[in-house]
Amino acid sequence: METTLRGVGVSHGVAIGEVRHMGTAVLEPPAKQIPAEDAEREQGRARKAVEAVAADLMARGNLAGGEAQAVLEAQAMMAQDPELMADVDRRIAVGSTAERAVYDAFAAYRELLAGAGEYLAGRVADLDDVRNRIVARLLGVPMPGVPDSDEPYVLVARDLAPADTALLDPTLVLGFVTEEGGPTSHSAILARALGVPAVVALPGAGELAEGTVIAVDGSTGDIFVNPSDEKKAQLEAAAAERKAALAASTGPGATADGHKVPLLANVGGPADVPAAVEAGAEGVGLFRTEFLFLDDSKNAPSEEKQVEAYRQVLEAFPEGRVVVRVLDAGADKPLDFLTPSDEPNPALGVRGLRTLLDHPDVLRTQLTALAKAAEGLPVYLEVMAPMVADRADARAFADACRAAGLQAKFGAMVEIPSAALRARSILQEVEFLSLGTNDLAQYTFAADRQVGAVSRLQDPWQPALLDLVALSAEAAKAEGKSCGVCGEAASDPLLACVLTGLGVTSLSMGAASLPYVRATLAKYTLAQCERAAAAARAADSAEDARDAAQAVLSGE
Repeated sequence: METTLRGVGVSHGVAIGEVRHMGTAVLEPPAKQIPAEDAEREQGRARKAVEAVAADLMARGNLAGGEAQAVLEAQAMMAQDPELMADVDRRIAVGSTAERAVYDAFAAYRELLAGAGEYLAGRVADLDDVRNRIVARLLGVPMPGVPDSDEPYVLVARDLAPADTALLDPTLVLGFVTEEGGPTSHSAILARALGVPAVVALPGAGELAEGTVIAVDGSTGDIFVNPSDEKKAQLEAAAAERKAALAASTGPGATADGHKVPLLANVGGPADVPAAVEAGAEGVGLFRTEFLFLDDSKNAPSEEKQVEAYRQVLEAFPEGRVVVRVLDAGADKPLDFLTPSDEPNPALGVRGLRTLLDHPDVLRTQLTALAKAAEGLPVYLEVMAPMVADRADARAFADACRAAGLQAKFGAMVEIPSAALRARSILQEVEFLSLGTNDLAQYTFAADRQVGAVSRLQDPWQPALLDLVALSAEAAKAEGKSCGVCGEAASDPLLACVLTGLGVTSLSMGAASLPYVRATLAKYTLAQCERAAAAARAADSAEDARDAAQAVLSGE
């Protein structure tokens, strides 16, 4: 019997196949005492296992490249956390085995993060995965992970760790469904980069029986259990129609009546550039520079190393626009040489621009490197600061750019509600705004972007979030300046039309989403987009906003 479930669609496309569940988590090791003379040997075992897991995560990152590499490198750093390892050593010294000490030390850290309500609580799934990998190695059992199968399948899991998502084989994993996670979680972002249809935050996903045939619509979030032949044909026809529309859509982004909406790519480093160029990106709307700093959490990269990496990206878009975000350290991207280790809530502490203003030498080196990387190139370089709260922040960043001799436009990211509410004030100091909708939603609704339980509030269709986007776009228009969106909201084709209707002047997203957004925008006029935006803002919930916009654009 066919039934329909609804989760949150996070990666476009349709997948139809049998359910295969993620490998089970590592069992809890037995609590047994060891003789005191064995402690040193057990501590050595623990260290070797930790180093092996960290090396494996780094190797997976190197293979995956792009955004996945930064995520996995952060996990490797988590595995080698000196405080965690000190706790492991202490537990072994009083009689625990290596595997039990690792299990208990990670459990204590997990409880601390979750109980304190810190931003890093959103990384609990990553922490659990690191623990499971270390314990599995110590116990000599297979790593938890993607099931072995010779036939293509739909992967179902409570959650997916980045290490698993990054190296999924799209020829075998047709799509995936998770019980937890949110639209801006690491797994969702990596799924879009891979082009694998995905649905997250589906209650009861784990109850889907192994071998059950399901159809996953990553655009709508619908899961059809035991779909009829008619439903399969309907979904496959819709998928074929979308594929044909994608193939026919080329060139710059624009509405049906010719209103230009530049479509740019989000990139995490040089490895992401080929996919962006192939997808027809008109430039880069968000160049995340953290990848350079995550290589070594204890030391900033040299100016020479930065120049080389930045120039690779700038050279790929001759006469195109490249928007670089300076280092966004803190919160889920802690760096030993920059970020405090004792903040009770890192997301609300010294993060982003605040960190850089506390360490002006790091900011100065990065800005100088960007200036040198752009020398002699016809690229249109723009540089923006993360986590700008007010005009004083914007002024401090612009002053730093000028002092470094940077010949570029200076901008501010709108990720804090105060920046949207006072956008005109901020625009007195900078030349453009860029909306980071992931963090803007997080701070607007006090809803951690990694916690599936509050995914309803992370939905970029929330009318309150659309109001803040509209405020920012209206302020930019009044000042004769630009206002783009570089958060994950831009990757939703329907929402891209609404954002255009709100007055957003450019859209930036992962390369895999560019063809979908380009094809959808080309179907509607600017007036239709404006009417859809007004209808969405008039709604009282994210679901109603989406339905209202869809009704307007479909002529209902």
